Parts: sequence; C-alpha cells; structure tokens
Amino acid sequence: LTGAQDGSVRMFEWTRPQQLVCFRQAGNARVTRMYFNSQGNKCGVADGEGFLSIWQVNQTTSNPKPYLSWQCHSKTTSDFAFITSSSLVATSGQSNDNRNVCLWDALVSSGNSLVHAFTCHDHGATVLQYAPKHQLLISGGRKGYICIFDIRQRQTLYTFQAHESAVKALALDPSEDYFVTGSAE
Repeated sequence: LTGAQDGSVRMFEWTRPQQLVCFRQAGNARVTRMYFNSQGNKCGVADGEGFLSIWQVNQTTSNPKPYLSWQCHSKTTSDFAFITSSSLVATSGQSNDNRNVCLWDALVSSGNSLVHAFTCHDHGATVLQYAPKHQLLISGGRKGYICIFDIRQRQTLYTFQAHESAVKALALDPSEDYFVTGSAE
C-alpha cells in the first residue's frame, strides 16, 4: 500500500509491476498514515484534512469507494490504530476543540460513531500506538508530551513530557513492558 503527498493511495502485489487498485487519485489531501487491519482485509488512510477512510481490500473495481469516511479531526488526522477487529478505531490529530485523540465505532451510524474524545495535546497529537494486552492507547504530541489512556475506563492515566519537540514515532515491545518514543530533535 502506498500513499503520497499528492493524496493518491495505491495497492500493489509483490510479483506484479502494475498497481492492483487505486483507492484515491492524486488531488486529494496529503496522506499522513495508512495501515492494514490485523486480518488484512481492510486498509485505512488518514489525511491532512482530518479524514479517515477505510476500504475493503478485496475490491474488484479499479477505483473503489471507501465503505467508511469520517472527518475525525477539524484540522488533520495524523495517525490511527485499528482496535479489536477494526470495528473500533482510535485516531490522533488536531482539532479546534483540543479533542485530539478519539475513539470511533464503525458499526453505528456516522452521526453516533464518536465513542469518546480525549482532550489533550495542545497543538495536536502526532502519533498513536495501541497496546492490546493492556487496552491502552499511547499518544505523542507536537509539544513533546506523551499521554496514556485506558480505553476501557475512557480516562487519561498519565501525561508527561518526554521531549522538547514533537513526538514523531512510538514503538511498543511485543510483551508490552516498554515503549519507545522518537522526536523531531
């Protein structure tokens, strides 16, 4: 799966030089992040205008429409994570009201899909990592802060400053004992 500054999103297969599917044409908002769900049957694309779109991967048309498209944040959606079997999705980004980390339910109507919004990260959340064993979300922000959220209780557990500049990367070890942060500096 490839995404570009011009907004295009294309899917390729290892053994074929031509694209299999073009999910988005050039001329859309820049792609900020994209992932396959754990089953590999869906892919999601976040963009610079605050949207998250999700497609079924096994498409037969060359330019399929997303089965779900939400404006998750009013400014940008910088990252997201599939939770459970992709019916629950977490997003990070920047919104005018500082609701910069959100949980969304893909199984309910679009008007009711926002499950919970965490008010955090002045100037926006840049990255997100899901810890499934502990049911935690870890987010990094533009000002170097890390927030840890319990998604079962829907509350913020910890907030601390890890860096002086924007957090650009989060990684979690497989046993979920440690996480590592990387920043713009």
